[in-house]
Amino acid sequence: MHPILKLYFPIVDMIAGSFGPACEVVVHDLSQPKNSVVYVANGTVTGRQVGQSFDHLVKLVLLNKQFQNDRMINYRFDLPDGKKIKSSSALIRDEQGEVIGMLCINIDLTASLALKKTLDGFLDTSQTGEIPLAPEQEPGQDVMSILDQLIAKIIGTADVENLSRKKCVEIVRFMDEKGIFLVKGAIDKVAALMGVTRVTIYSYLDEAKGKR
Repeated sequence: MHPILKLYFPIVDMIAGSFGPACEVVVHDLSQPKNSVVYVANGTVTGRQVGQSFDHLVKLVLLNKQFQNDRMINYRFDLPDGKKIKSSSALIRDEQGEVIGMLCINIDLTASLALKKTLDGFLDTSQTGEIPLAPEQEPGQDVMSILDQLIAKIIGTADVENLSRKKCVEIVRFMDEKGIFLVKGAIDKVAALMGVTRVTIYSYLDEAKGKR
């Protein structure tokens, strides 16, 4: 883990302590995408634990048109258990300006929304909703650079020439789950790094989704 990320741990505890148990704060190390979570406060909000991977970085942050100045503020998503989460995320860079991590704040709105129904006249009813994403969005150059780094880190130092098909499918499945293939040109980049054709990548995707 990059030492700079440890400097954010006291900030994480301060934010979580200030806003209470409905506020979860997470630090991600993006140099290890499959186990990016390195610190969590109030992890009961979304069930976040150290060693887990990022979930919403690509789909709801990097590909969101409101993502600017390395941050995305007040986007929404729902958990399988019905919780309504308001989230804000900011990238963390090192001294050279390279992206090394991400700080996320997740707030459980469930209780507040229930109260809102009762006290609607006293509360601001505006909500920041999710912005629908079209397949294969084309992000800006800076975002594309971040995504390129993620793809390279996910493949890692694996000997792609000797990987089993099962392992290749696992890698492609992980990328698909994290939204990598929503980015225009991602299929070609992954195919090139894995030394296969785009047709092969599509076949891995079909197998990952149980279509074969």
